[in-house]
Amino acid sequence: MRRTASPLSLVLLGLGTFLLVLAPLLAWYVEPRAAVNPIDIDTTAVYTGTGSVFDVEQVRTVPDQKITVTQRVRGDVAESERSGAAVWDVITSVDTEKSLPAADPHDALDFTPHRWVSDRRTNRPVHCCKEKPYIEGEAYLKFPFDVRERSYRWWDNTLGATVTLHYEGRKKIRGYEGMRFTATVPATRTGTRLVPGALVDEPGRPQVPAEEWYANHGLELVVDQATGRVLYAQTGPRRTLRAPGGTKDAAVLLDSRKLAFTAETQKFAVEQAERDSGLLRLVGRTLPIGTAVVGFVLAVTGAVLVVRGRRRPETSESPQDPITI
Repeated sequence: MRRTASPLSLVLLGLGTFLLVLAPLLAWYVEPRAAVNPIDIDTTAVYTGTGSVFDVEQVRTVPDQKITVTQRVRGDVAESERSGAAVWDVITSVDTEKSLPAADPHDALDFTPHRWVSDRRTNRPVHCCKEKPYIEGEAYLKFPFDVRERSYRWWDNTLGATVTLHYEGRKKIRGYEGMRFTATVPATRTGTRLVPGALVDEPGRPQVPAEEWYANHGLELVVDQATGRVLYAQTGPRRTLRAPGGTKDAAVLLDSRKLAFTAETQKFAVEQAERDSGLLRLVGRTLPIGTAVVGFVLAVTGAVLVVRGRRRPETSESPQDPITI
């Protein structure tokens, strides 16, 4: 008797071996390359709340105003492809009911355009491509992929510096669990601006270089662990003016205890996080595990069939029939 391997056993063995090789490639090669900041982003986040704002027509601070902060982020695809980084243009506007809807965003109470450039994989700032301002830290607009239970340095564009966000546990947003981070910002001088002296209690001077000060009653961010996407954001900005060298606020430009993502912005953020984290989980965990299990089963089955083979009886040439006359 002799043994021969059937074509089916060889196919099973080869396919199983291929799947076993493919499984770690999906987890260690494909998944990290899928976890990158996009270059074609186009999203808008809206915060709303109430607070005090400075009314230039009345030349005084008006309390109990509805405040809307709109932050639009658009990717510069051409510049991103050229540089290899994620180049995002950001426009942030602050409005009251008086300036909404605005035909021109420059009519807003405050209008700030800037550009953020990041490494697509690590989320770290990249300093190129007409970046403005010089952004630092580990996170801005979003966190890195695979967020850890630790503190992160978050860029505060109003402050012009980083703020340390502390991990505070888990919190659900619209039924979806994220990681909660908080911080406060003490009153800090951020610059100067020329204003009428009377505005900062110096009526005898027509104009003075008043000091701009910024503080934050409380920052709260809830972040998707897999993608680093911000599911919920809350901020409590306070912007004031002081006389040169002064120790007290002379005029309040903006003061709100809480400006937070609207329900629509939260819903969009959660839907995007569920979709993107699901894709990363599929490529990084579900497919590799499933591929490895199927590959192992096929490889073992094919190997068993090859070893067992198909038994066939030994045959020998039969003698030729004798020639008869």
